[in-house]
Amino acid sequence: MEYSIYFVRHGQTILNRYNRMQGWCDSPLTEKGIQDGHLAGKRLAEIKFDHAFHSDTTRATKTCQYILEENQFGQNQTTSTVPEFREEGYGYFEGADSAQAWYMIGAAHECKSFKEIIKNYSIEAAKDFAKEADPFHEAENNEEFWERINRGFAQLQSIAKDGDKMLVVSHGTTIRSIVGKFGKEFDITVGPQNGSVTKLTIKDDEIKVNYYGQVDLDAQY
Repeated sequence: MEYSIYFVRHGQTILNRYNRMQGWCDSPLTEKGIQDGHLAGKRLAEIKFDHAFHSDTTRATKTCQYILEENQFGQNQTTSTVPEFREEGYGYFEGADSAQAWYMIGAAHECKSFKEIIKNYSIEAAKDFAKEADPFHEAENNEEFWERINRGFAQLQSIAKDGDKMLVVSHGTTIRSIVGKFGKEFDITVGPQNGSVTKLTIKDDEIKVNYYGQVDLDAQY
């Protein structure tokens, strides 16, 4: 059996605009964020989705709505919530200035930024470092994160049929982490833009990343 998953990062939010940590906390889409959703819909306008999912955040729910408004098959498309594909949980660092938070998280490991942590260690280590630096230790570590994400993939697998195309509106670090695990040829030190598309093909038990963070309207989707 083979099917495809189109992961879309939600549109820009207020916290994105101000470069704040936004994991399990939420904030509304900006005007640009609404446009991001509609642009993502135009990129995917000709794809007939057999299923449409979004995480349990308002930003993902709204983005999914705008995508389907632009899709030529989306008028009667029903959507479902898959909480497992929400963003990484940052615990104490939720809402903090991103640059400052990652400096605090990486300092003990001689890294000054999220990019440095990924480059010098890994995106998996970044999660473990975040939980370690969190004074409440409530940030998700890598094991906790992947236990949740794997449940999400298992849920999709349980309903998938051969040839299905699935839309999943998710989040930047979640998408980066998935690509980092299954598409090691891609550079995840650069995050996916708001509204960008990342395609996965699942054949039997093998997950392949077809492309990552694609935004060109003229590209093949």
